[in-house]
Amino acid sequence: MGFFIAAAGLTGSAAAEPVKLLAFGDSLTAGYGLPPDQGFVPQLQAWLEAHGTAVVVQNGGVSGDTSSGGLSRINWALGDGAQAMILTLGGNDLLRGIAPEVTRDNLDAILARTDAERIPVLLVPMVAPGNYGNDYKIAFDAIYADLAARHRALLARPFLSAILDQPDRATALARYVQDDGLHPTAEGVALIVDRIGPQVQELLAKVK
Repeated sequence: MGFFIAAAGLTGSAAAEPVKLLAFGDSLTAGYGLPPDQGFVPQLQAWLEAHGTAVVVQNGGVSGDTSSGGLSRINWALGDGAQAMILTLGGNDLLRGIAPEVTRDNLDAILARTDAERIPVLLVPMVAPGNYGNDYKIAFDAIYADLAARHRALLARPFLSAILDQPDRATALARYVQDDGLHPTAEGVALIVDRIGPQVQELLAKVK
């Protein structure tokens, strides 16, 4: 009897294969400027494991990538068996002043690709600064909620919101953002992961 109980337990554990989660984005995803074990992907992996989630987080971040670049490589990125995806693109579109309708079309096409594969997505917004004018900001900022609704994707809070929402923004920026003013420090990534982690768990629960 003991043998059969042990065998049953082994079968159950083998059946619980880790979910393959693709983190698809730019330098924010890739972990720019940070030690290999302190970027977004390794910290998210550690957070999920600490919270009992069996997952392998694949780093699909490419520094400098725009939404156009993401669209050009999405088929290749999904080819490694991704079962869920975090989509974090648009920051470099903002830095280059790319027209919001171009960013929208590219992200729409990426999400159409994941729809075709029935891959659930957590869409992480970028927020436009005001220096391109109010019309640009309104058009850009509307992209993420609109596309999440259209594709039935989960919508996260903006990627850097865990830092920018701190009570003393000046102190937060000095502590949690690298000297380039764009990328989070390892401590900043930890704040981001703490905020997004529960939504990632919600995403992974959608994997069939």
